[in-house]
Amino acid sequence: MGLENEAKSIYDTKAFYREYVSGMNSQQLGKEFQSDSERLKKLYQDALKENNPHVEPEKIPFFQRVLSLLSSLTKRLNPVRRLVFGVSLVFFFIYFILTIFEFVNIFVLSSLRPLLLPLSFVSVLVILLIELLEKSDVQQELNVARDIQLSLLPPSTIHNKSLEIYSFAATAREVGGDYVDVVKTDKGTYVIIADVSGKGMMAALYMVRIQALVHLLIEKDHPSPKQLLLELNDYIKSNKSDKTFVTGCVSFFPDDDHSFTYARAGHNPPILYSKSHDTTFNLRTDGLALGMTSTPILKKQVVEKKFRFEENDSILFYTDGLTEARNNLGEEYGIERIEGIMSIYGSLHSKTISKKVQSSLESFIGTEKNLDDITFATVHRNPTDKLTDGE
Repeated sequence: MGLENEAKSIYDTKAFYREYVSGMNSQQLGKEFQSDSERLKKLYQDALKENNPHVEPEKIPFFQRVLSLLSSLTKRLNPVRRLVFGVSLVFFFIYFILTIFEFVNIFVLSSLRPLLLPLSFVSVLVILLIELLEKSDVQQELNVARDIQLSLLPPSTIHNKSLEIYSFAATAREVGGDYVDVVKTDKGTYVIIADVSGKGMMAALYMVRIQALVHLLIEKDHPSPKQLLLELNDYIKSNKSDKTFVTGCVSFFPDDDHSFTYARAGHNPPILYSKSHDTTFNLRTDGLALGMTSTPILKKQVVEKKFRFEENDSILFYTDGLTEARNNLGEEYGIERIEGIMSIYGSLHSKTISKKVQSSLESFIGTEKNLDDITFATVHRNPTDKLTDGE
């Protein structure tokens, strides 16, 4: 019987090779190359516009284009690294000139020629390593921010009397701007889902502010879904320089009634499954996104409605990242697939429904990365005679 030595040497070349080539399959390399190419292309276009605002790109001389791109890149370095990078370029060009034009006989430069190319290479390499270290530090900070944001989300499964709520969230980046929340009160349960415009850190910070305000308003006033949206709009519009807008749905499930009130502000309409009718309903109501108009105008636009929510009924709230998720052919997941899942599994537990949506989505997108945050929450009403202990 052969035994494998599990104590790895610090200089294990096989382990180093495996780590170095990790993820380097043809499909992944193609995607990363395309992504990097698009970023460089955008940087190049932005650099031309910034440095030549009144000239069409086609009319800009080639040398000036190169200088514009180089200027835009070096501005991202701090002054010390910019200086070292500039000196390394000067060394490289001097070495190049001395090599091509051998008749140039400047004794000092000729004696330094063997050192010019190594100095240029080492300088650029050191700058690259420092930039990578800083990127690693930023990544660690983003991971901490992600942990903090995830800690603010509700537990994936929540039971409140006969209600069973299961939520799912997946960010496109380390942090995201989708918001899902479940707030219990002595009168009932609020279920809120929202999508802040944009992605990344700015959207995530805005989402945290919205969440804090939602909890404050509910604890203070127990507002109706429409009133909560209007007060959130007041907050967003209070900063005139703020161009952010937020789409959202707010639902309130009272403890003493098999119904819920619901209002929508430009968000994707939720899908309700009715056990008694054995069909799904698209709960499309009027309402503009928060931050797009003044509160008096929004008050006229937002419609609050009341729906029956009987035993074994379910409702799915979701953000546009779910319906707009794409596969490798560029096809969208779409609302029809969600409606199909709800029509088949809508009478089952919320976790079961959510898992069906999740597995269907994963099967659809395959190895493609989600370009937008994906968030959804399922609410199901259990029969009162089948509640488990603690529910």
